[in-house]
Amino acid sequence: MSQFVLCSEDNLASKYVTAIQPFWKNSVQHGTFDGVGEVGKMEKIDIAYAYALHPQALGAVVIASGRIESLIKYKEVVYDLYQNGYSVFIHDHRGQGLSGRMLENSQIGYVADFSEYVSDFKKFIDEVVTEKTPHKPNLLCHSMGGTIGALTVSRYPELFEKVAFSAPMFGIRPPLPDWFAKLLLDLHAILNNKNSYFFGQKNYEHQPFAANELTHSEIRYQLFRQEYQAAPQLQLGGVSGQWLKMAAQAMDQVEQNVHCFPIPALVIQAGADQVVDNKRQSRVVAKMANSKLMIIEGAKHELLEEQDKFRVPCFTAILDFFR
Repeated sequence: MSQFVLCSEDNLASKYVTAIQPFWKNSVQHGTFDGVGEVGKMEKIDIAYAYALHPQALGAVVIASGRIESLIKYKEVVYDLYQNGYSVFIHDHRGQGLSGRMLENSQIGYVADFSEYVSDFKKFIDEVVTEKTPHKPNLLCHSMGGTIGALTVSRYPELFEKVAFSAPMFGIRPPLPDWFAKLLLDLHAILNNKNSYFFGQKNYEHQPFAANELTHSEIRYQLFRQEYQAAPQLQLGGVSGQWLKMAAQAMDQVEQNVHCFPIPALVIQAGADQVVDNKRQSRVVAKMANSKLMIIEGAKHELLEEQDKFRVPCFTAILDFFR
């Protein structure tokens, strides 16, 4: 594998202040566009985005982030990609981050249908990415962004050169038998409004590092939690019954279509993931055309926010793949 310039946990606390934050202020541009709107009707939803244009770019990378995430969380990732020669583009999915929320309780994770995420993504590529870079971009997806990315690639195979998936949401933990998952969704629909929290879900709560299931890296965990504490509008709670129903349908759609996946794909699995279902993820990748699976044993879900011993091989594999 090649050697790349990546941030290190050893000095990340100071580098975040002296290099990453100034880079974000001086080199990253921000904007919004109108989301495509709820299925069946037009509705103005502001979609927030950011990008950094490298003056001698060897290529471009578009990031599809995970659920509850915001582009603000990706400052180190964008910085690392830029330092390795890429122009970088990222947007916040509707209903989270700096983008517009659709429900009165803005904490509830909601989408009418995953096709809305795809339509917003396509508009982002058409109106922002292709206007700013001559390069056909690579796609980097994390978690829920993996579902959205796979659906987008399948629908619009001409958009991207290659795609790298970090711990993609091809299944959700805890994995439940299909009949039981459907029973719970039907029961929730009977007992509750479909846009209310699913059983056991609630508003955003700060989790101490010792209780987190996302990363072994305390410094990276604290940095992104500090960003969320400083900007309460980023915060998002659990999912609605509607989101979970649409996610299940979207993941089924991904699995049904991967046998003809149209572009080269690298799937990186976090061996100790407690968020997505690795068993189903492996099953999907085994069916996936043009794909390679890499497993990073012992890593938690947030591969791009993990300790260096997990993050460096993950990031190195992604950059090697894109080169």
